[in-house]
Amino acid sequence: MIRSKPKSHVVLSKYTLALLKNFKKIKENEVPNESEKISVSPTVSFFAIAYEKLRNVIEYREGHLIRRAAIERILKRRFMLNSEGVNEGENLIRELLWARYFPNEGLGIKDIEKVQNIINKFKTVEKSLLTGRSDAQKDYYYRFLLDLMTCEIEEALCPKESKTNSLFTFYMYQVLKDKLKIENTDENNKNAYFYVTLEKSFNKSDTAYLRYRIFSLYNEKISESNEIKLKSLMSKLPDLFQEIDSLIKNPIVDRIRRFVRSQMAPFKIIFDLFFEKSVDIENILKNPDLLWNEVEAMCREKYDQTRNRLNNLAIKAIIYIFLTKMLIALILEYPLSLSIYGNVNLISLFINTIFPPILMFVIVGFTVIPGFENTKRLYNRILEIINADKSFEETVSFITKQSRPKRPTLIFGFTVFYAFTFLITFYFLYVVLTYLGFNLLSQAIFVFFITLVSYFGYRIRQIAKQYTLKEKQSFFKPFFDIFFMPILSVGRFLSRGLAKLNFFIVFFDFFIEAPFKLIIEVIEEWISFVRLKKEEIE
Repeated sequence: MIRSKPKSHVVLSKYTLALLKNFKKIKENEVPNESEKISVSPTVSFFAIAYEKLRNVIEYREGHLIRRAAIERILKRRFMLNSEGVNEGENLIRELLWARYFPNEGLGIKDIEKVQNIINKFKTVEKSLLTGRSDAQKDYYYRFLLDLMTCEIEEALCPKESKTNSLFTFYMYQVLKDKLKIENTDENNKNAYFYVTLEKSFNKSDTAYLRYRIFSLYNEKISESNEIKLKSLMSKLPDLFQEIDSLIKNPIVDRIRRFVRSQMAPFKIIFDLFFEKSVDIENILKNPDLLWNEVEAMCREKYDQTRNRLNNLAIKAIIYIFLTKMLIALILEYPLSLSIYGNVNLISLFINTIFPPILMFVIVGFTVIPGFENTKRLYNRILEIINADKSFEETVSFITKQSRPKRPTLIFGFTVFYAFTFLITFYFLYVVLTYLGFNLLSQAIFVFFITLVSYFGYRIRQIAKQYTLKEKQSFFKPFFDIFFMPILSVGRFLSRGLAKLNFFIVFFDFFIEAPFKLIIEVIEEWISFVRLKKEEIE
């Protein structure tokens, strides 16, 4: 094993010491006592869990965002029938327990009260804020308030998880903020852009959580605000909402993202050590040999988990694309080909069916998982991060607000060439598919499939890089990227543009979920009634 020889004892930085101190203060989530526990029927839960798993398959979403999305979906449905939100706290808790987003009897009466208080406060704000607004303004403000409310509810029900996440994010922010400079940007704005990028890249926060976390930097939680503070806040909310969204969408955030991604891997290992070695973490960080043993073992474990996760996500992505995009296209291909061209090419139909999943597994299968050399680099970087030595912060990355082409003529030529690669790539596909007997409709469906699958496969491949430090570039990779980028670009466009056209989500939300959950609610009431009668007999 060859690695730089550290001192026999690591002097921890002030940020690392603060992280250790505050991490020890985080308490476990409060367990309700026996008299306050909320219990739901295992029979009902079986059906609710099955439904939620199916529902989540057709809406491709990061795993850590699923629970908040479920809270939002439940409340939106219930608010349609109960716009004031009266007593919806208990209904929400029960539905979350049905689907095992929380363990049975893991929540209690106090949790209902917390959730209902949040709903009441937000409904008060909503009523005041939306009165007298245009329809567009009402939609925007309602959407924003719903995002804030659902995030606040989830954090109220998972306080330990919330505090731990905030603590780790703040540690990374403190360690790295001085390593970043942005052209013609003052320190406060730079720090704001950097924080948003951390939320996007490190925490992988969606729009709802980005809005909530930034809002929380400006104000205390709405549920904790008294009547006087809420009245004072009302007039500020429209401008504040616009300011937050402007910050989230600022192009500088995307320019910082590459810097953040290059720094994430060692922090992930540090935080994983905190979770898994919480009792002895301080001793491990101070002892270089102990630290190496733990980092090396942790990395091997994470590399194995990454491979399994890639395979699972590939399957999930294929199911998602098939249910939400491919199924409709394949159903349409046969009758449209028959009506337009008078015949159906069964070969093209077969290829359009089996090629996308094969392509996905090829993309994932050829993904390189990091190894021992990467582990050594991670270990040395971790020592730099946790050490009191200031030299780590002295290397500064400079971000320009806009890329500055030094040679406009060359940039123009490159742009023309890049556009030319689109023509080459898709013309090549056209020639090959025509040779195989594909008609134009089948060709369009094939291109539709492979661009989407390639884009999702590319996103899944990025997961393999979350523990990679200083990725090595292949000599041929830039030349390959030139002709692969058009496919990714079209796939990205189709994925984002068609995300709102997920007909299965609309179908589930309006025609299945509402009656299904109503039936479950009736069944649980019946089970409770029967249990009560049985107890009376006993």
